[in-house]
Amino acid sequence: MKKTMCCMIVASGLMLNSVADACTRVVFQGDSNNVMTARSMDWKSDVGTNLWILPNGVKRSGNAGANSVQWTAKYGSVVATGYDISTTDGVNEQGLNANLLWLVESEYPQLEKSKKPKLSISLWAQYVLDNFSTVAEAVHFLEKEPFDVISDQVPGENRLATLHLSISDKSGDSAIIEYIKGKQVIHHNKNYQVMTNSPTFDQQLALNQYWKQIGGTTFLPGTNRAADRFARASFYIHAIPKNGGSNANLASVFSVIRNVSVPYGLNTAEEPNISSTRWRTVVDHQRKLYFFESAVSPNVFWVDLNKINFKDGKTRKLDLGKDQANTYAGDATGAFVESKPFVFLGIS
Repeated sequence: MKKTMCCMIVASGLMLNSVADACTRVVFQGDSNNVMTARSMDWKSDVGTNLWILPNGVKRSGNAGANSVQWTAKYGSVVATGYDISTTDGVNEQGLNANLLWLVESEYPQLEKSKKPKLSISLWAQYVLDNFSTVAEAVHFLEKEPFDVISDQVPGENRLATLHLSISDKSGDSAIIEYIKGKQVIHHNKNYQVMTNSPTFDQQLALNQYWKQIGGTTFLPGTNRAADRFARASFYIHAIPKNGGSNANLASVFSVIRNVSVPYGLNTAEEPNISSTRWRTVVDHQRKLYFFESAVSPNVFWVDLNKINFKDGKTRKLDLGKDQANTYAGDATGAFVESKPFVFLGIS
């Protein structure tokens, strides 16, 4: 008993030291290839999110000066933006999902020491959605480190955007990509179903191994800190039924991501990095549906990628309003309006 209590105190201490902006991502692997990826977006203020349909065939630049990466989008996508200057979440027409979450430990390559092409962090997730159909394909390309990701200030704040990237696909495959001490680190394994924030992913796995030994039916950490959310999400995503069918599984997955969300309006003055959940998404990879739930809107709605013509060259926007308070219900695919494309944040 004393040994167990000591271990719990040590683990709790480690978690209390992992201060991070909140967000959680989790991959559900059900029966009959029923795969879903859910994420929460937690931030202390409105992140100016809208939903966009981006067609394929569009030429893009890495927006990082003269030596920027250049490419043409192979696949169209539906994305959720941050401040309409960055893709923070989305899924492409092949069912590949990408999510950006905060990681304060991130350190990107030093520009003066590298001659590689550059990619603005605002386009990191979009680059993956534009170019790859599976996690394995993306990892095979990215592990060669063909470019450097470079960061810039968070809009309205005096700090760099420090992010890590998760990707998942319709097979249930998963990868987490981080920049630690200026070096790219890729964690690729179908079992890597959960990602939160600090500490780095390898340390999250070590902490979670302890909670596995305790057992989720015995005790689970309950705070809104990243390591606690990691432990709860890991337990529940394996505990929920795998054979309930698409709609039942969707309900279970939403339940898990809500369980690790932070109550709206909860912003701790002495710990400003613990923030309210602003919105949640769930990607149903099998049915190619992208579900969106705002914390301040009464309904869940979805976008049906099967109904979108990604080849027509048209960019479309679904205006979610301030704090994503505009109300939509059911299939909102037809509510998108053709719009001028948003401009990704450029870094010189």
